[in-house]
Amino acid sequence: MPKIVTLPNGETVPALGQGTWYMGESASARAGEVAALRAGLDLGLTLIDTAEMYADGGAEEVVGEAISGRRNEVFLVSKVYPHNASRAGVQAACERSLKRLKTDVIDLYLLHWRGSHPLKETIAGFEALQAAGKIRLWGVSNLDTDDMEELLAAPGGRACAANQVLYNPSRRGPEFDLLPFLAETGIPAMAYSPIEQARLPRGGALGAVAKKHGVDPFQVALAWVMRAGDVIAIPKASRIAHVQMNAAARDLVLDADDLAAIDRAFPAPRRKVGLEML
Repeated sequence: MPKIVTLPNGETVPALGQGTWYMGESASARAGEVAALRAGLDLGLTLIDTAEMYADGGAEEVVGEAISGRRNEVFLVSKVYPHNASRAGVQAACERSLKRLKTDVIDLYLLHWRGSHPLKETIAGFEALQAAGKIRLWGVSNLDTDDMEELLAAPGGRACAANQVLYNPSRRGPEFDLLPFLAETGIPAMAYSPIEQARLPRGGALGAVAKKHGVDPFQVALAWVMRAGDVIAIPKASRIAHVQMNAAARDLVLDADDLAAIDRAFPAPRRKVGLEML
């Protein structure tokens, strides 16, 4: 049974989606990227994450092509640059994203990271987009616990539907206070770079657990990220074979021995660690 995560409004989304960071940067790679995203949709990886930052909008154009004729299958996520996140700026940025994505609505629109515009202004811009039917839900990315507390205290802030952060076995800082805070407030986390952009060690604990289960070490990492049921993993795969491998990670169940081995290799934080970004 596919793993799902429940959003604050009761809607469910796949716990494993598709990321698009670094897509759209090469014209020669575009057809393969589109094919990979469409293969992901065929496998049920129907949450697609992108951003206006990625390839200066090029990734959104790739996504727009990939979801053409299949928009109703997709839970579409995009992100606004912090410098565009004023009340008026967020609306203009969203219109540009919609045009590149060739759609009328974004399902979840995120503030990419915190910038100089007050959070209450960004929220007001998001609310105006919702009222106009341009976005359905809004959320944030790269906000640490103190930022989240400020966000939820701002007018309308409790409508935040997700917080997308860097999280994988080698980046466990959010476990100390951010992930518990999000769980307590009912806001799912989205884990970007869940395999550290393929830089996680393929040997060691991940390799041993993978050998035990007859899978790839990166599948172990994905299963680990999704283990608690309230984190959405969004790995990027620009080749169909990688998409298929990612999708198979949904069926991998890690046992207590597996988790203990990963804990020994990648210890959980014992104190507050500032939120890391890539």
